[in-house]
Amino acid sequence: MQSQRYLDVRKFPEDKRKMPFILIVLLILLSGFRVAQEYERSVVFRLGRYKALKGPGLYWNIPAFEWQNKVDTRTMTVTVEQQETITKDSVTVKVNAVLWYKISEPVKAIIAVQNYKSAVYQVALTSLRNIIGQHVLDEVLKERNTINETLRNIVDEATEPWGIKIEMVEMKDVEIPATMQRAMAREAEAVREKRARLIKAEAESEASVKLANAARVIVDNPLALELRRMQMVSEVGAENNSTTVILIPSDMVSAAGGALKIINDNAKK
Repeated sequence: MQSQRYLDVRKFPEDKRKMPFILIVLLILLSGFRVAQEYERSVVFRLGRYKALKGPGLYWNIPAFEWQNKVDTRTMTVTVEQQETITKDSVTVKVNAVLWYKISEPVKAIIAVQNYKSAVYQVALTSLRNIIGQHVLDEVLKERNTINETLRNIVDEATEPWGIKIEMVEMKDVEIPATMQRAMAREAEAVREKRARLIKAEAESEASVKLANAARVIVDNPLALELRRMQMVSEVGAENNSTTVILIPSDMVSAAGGALKIINDNAKK
């Protein structure tokens, strides 16, 4: 009976010594579980070599043998700081832009480039300066959509080996010197004045043609002049005014002029 009790007392400490080891192994196994969000992908390396692309959801890495780099696959926005550059016609301008991109191939974004965020920013920065130098000021101000599309293609071509897709590039603001602004304002004013004078000249030319046609009609039909006079009287009388209109036939005016000439000739004699 005593020997049986002695054996039971020795067995309990041995089981107790095994518990910490089991707990440690269990914790190590549990530490290998990882969770990636729906918009995340995990690039897993085993002993320094690429192993697999995991996620989204729950997955397991071998503890102490596998490491991971998580990548956000959502569209990212990069603000390209204001750059002072010179256009093709030697005008200094300050331009800033906004870039939208997303990672299409997470493995390349981790393996092919050291820091894809910095790399995309630097490519966009240098491409913006280069493309402004290839266009004159008027093109930069008036053809932004074309320049934006060209800039997007350039940056997208440079970042394609890194597994990055450029979705859109927009020049946000173009700042030009104050002296150039005043010169452009004077130019625009001169263009508008020229346009106004041309329109006025065209209107006068068309009016002269219409008046010439009306004069020919009146010569062929003398009564048309009398009808026009009556129309003018009705138009004047339609308004509330105190204007008095007296119609005198042109024959009477001619007769009065002839009589006045005869009286003057007699007076001179």
